[in-house]
Amino acid sequence: MQRAFPLRTPGGSSDHDRADPMSIRSLLCRMMACAALILAGMFTTAGHVAAQSCTLSVTPMIFNPIDVTANAQVDATATATVNCSGLPLQLVGVCIDLGPGSGGATDATSRFMVNGAQQLRYGLYSTGMVPWGSSTWAGGAANPVGFNITLSLGGTGSRAEIITGRVYGGQPTVAPLAYASTFTGLEARIRYGLLSFLLGCNLLTSSQTTTFTVTANVPPTCRVTTNLLDFGSAGILGSARDVASNLTPTCTNGTAYQVGLDGGLTGATNPAQRRMAKGAEFVTYGLYRDGSRTLPFGSTAGVDTLAGTGTGLAQAVTIHGRVPSQTTPSPGLYTDTIVATVVY
Repeated sequence: MQRAFPLRTPGGSSDHDRADPMSIRSLLCRMMACAALILAGMFTTAGHVAAQSCTLSVTPMIFNPIDVTANAQVDATATATVNCSGLPLQLVGVCIDLGPGSGGATDATSRFMVNGAQQLRYGLYSTGMVPWGSSTWAGGAANPVGFNITLSLGGTGSRAEIITGRVYGGQPTVAPLAYASTFTGLEARIRYGLLSFLLGCNLLTSSQTTTFTVTANVPPTCRVTTNLLDFGSAGILGSARDVASNLTPTCTNGTAYQVGLDGGLTGATNPAQRRMAKGAEFVTYGLYRDGSRTLPFGSTAGVDTLAGTGTGLAQAVTIHGRVPSQTTPSPGLYTDTIVATVVY
């Protein structure tokens, strides 16, 4: 059997080694198709980056009951949680905006919870008690809170931020009511994107909103302070001896109250016939609601108590005392202790 072999010249090439122009064009086309496929893959990857997403959730902020007559600040907290997903190890910049809330505000430290026309002033703060505002709230005079999240190898990441709320002291005339403010839409929003937040929150073009509430209850409250009622020194109790002192109830605005005085250490049932004692001896005296000393000051509600309505401020009440003419006991110090009670 004859077999044909290609004739190869020195330094030359066989016909099989010559490049076929059609084959070259075909190869180039395949290479271009491959390049196009790679580019398509790159654009697809960019599309996945754009599809990266974040969500925001905020727990309710609930203040413990607030005694506004104490003129003390009260704090409460809520937690803002951001969850993001996307490509592994992706850097995501996040800014959290908190606006004025439904109760309104003059700035980030003067927000209001409301009940009808009644207002309770408070502020919202981030770590270090830095006022928490919004990049879109021009009057807030405070910045949003920003941070970066680096996604895990699984393409997820999260961050929790504590929101501190503070109801300020110095609001004693606030009415005892339930107060609230709701944050929704742009007032509780995150901005996020594939840039560091340090470059500016306005460059983070993706956003998501949530809703949360801030609530506080101001219950009706009263407190009372008293002063010493001192009849001084007397040699002979042959005539009436009158003195006055005061007690000071402080009740929340609009709260009706009654102040009563008990019968003292001797358990007197007649407020005009009380006793200061020294051992087995005593000096009779009376306490009255009026300067003429005709209205005894006792503890029977609606009969001999003193009624009033709170303003949120201290209201001094005069106690009129009288030691009537009586047989003089032996010399010494005679005392009694009265308990003042405010019923409201």
